[in-house]
Amino acid sequence: MNAETVIDVRGLTKRFGDKTVVDDFDMTVPKGAIYGFLGPNGSGKTTTIRMMCGLLRPSGGEGTCLGYDIVRDADLIKANVGYMTQKFSLYGDLTVRENLDFMARMHAVPDRRGAVAATLEEHKLAPRAEQIAGTLSGGWKQRLALAASSLHKPPLMLLDEPTAGVDPKARRDFWDRIRILADGGVTVLVSTHYMDEAVQCDSIAFISFGKKLIDAPTADIAAQVGLHTRRIEGRDLRPIHAQLKDAPGVDQIARFGSALHVSGRDAAKLDAALAPLRARPDLEIGPAKTGLEEAFIYLMTGSEDNYQ
Repeated sequence: MNAETVIDVRGLTKRFGDKTVVDDFDMTVPKGAIYGFLGPNGSGKTTTIRMMCGLLRPSGGEGTCLGYDIVRDADLIKANVGYMTQKFSLYGDLTVRENLDFMARMHAVPDRRGAVAATLEEHKLAPRAEQIAGTLSGGWKQRLALAASSLHKPPLMLLDEPTAGVDPKARRDFWDRIRILADGGVTVLVSTHYMDEAVQCDSIAFISFGKKLIDAPTADIAAQVGLHTRRIEGRDLRPIHAQLKDAPGVDQIARFGSALHVSGRDAAKLDAALAPLRARPDLEIGPAKTGLEEAFIYLMTGSEDNYQ
């Protein structure tokens, strides 16, 4: 394994009974990357991440994480990973400080008191150090959970839908903290289905129904999907949507606020489908940059459910 490669897995497969939840998954993750796992609920994101990091034994496949074999050295991997779940999993009847102290004990952190004090300051939790954790708002619980999972300075962080149910300001603050960790060399794997979070990631793997559909730097995703997009603005777009839905050259239509984003893989055919509308004075039609959301919808539309 390259010294700068944190995860290198091949053919990962997970079956529960006769259902294949993850199917022949390959991935290489470099040190310090923020890697997003994007897909609908039940797509296999969490299962994939847990297998890659030794937290769940695969049914097939092989690989390494932090230089350790994901099957034989699972305990060594676990000791070097910070794991933050979607649901707040710390002790609601303990204070913020007591929760951090407990985590420091669990990981046998040297100079436990000093480490807890430093973590309180680093995550701006010091003013709430004596507050009972169960009384914190969603955003502060999230901040405490991140502090607890990173207190032992793990080189790899796993974040499973970490910002579900928190306000936009708390989500932005959370991502600022994640970027600081990554700048310090920490590798971060995060599962999400929020597009505004996906764009914060350096690279993204789209996963649907157990299969990886695409895996690339975030900036390259739209180009790799190969969609061309046009934006239509006007007062009543519902008839336009119905008119274009099955038109040749139109692969998908999505509503974005007061506009329609019409996309297709063949630019000439797409423009031909829109040509009859261009003479209408009540419509504005122009090019639009294909974004992650259009790419995501397109990839999901072409995938097949593995639930039988």
